[in-house]
Amino acid sequence: MEEHICGHGVHQELVDRVSKVMPDEAVLYDAAELLKVFGDSTRIRIIFVLCQSELCVCDIASLLGMTQSAISHQLRVLKQARLVSSRREGKTIFYSLCDSHVQKIFYSAMEHVME
Repeated sequence: MEEHICGHGVHQELVDRVSKVMPDEAVLYDAAELLKVFGDSTRIRIIFVLCQSELCVCDIASLLGMTQSAISHQLRVLKQARLVSSRREGKTIFYSLCDSHVQKIFYSAMEHVME
């Protein structure tokens, strides 16, 4: 027999209401995978600098004090997660955030930790 910590048993109306709007398991899995990408401090630092400006790998590496190789690796992860996009100008590839959602997620996280 399962013990109910709240002491009231299941609140069926609430359970039914939430159940009706519960996203599909695959959608929740994808959201969890996306948030994992944000779980790396180097990627967060890259997202921060890209919130400020479109930049090339060498600019990002200089700003973060890291090698271009290390930055390129993390940019690949961010591109695969559709958080960062790139465009070519001559021989230089510039990186930017894919859309305003990425910036909103980042700034919401920053606001939360700075409260």
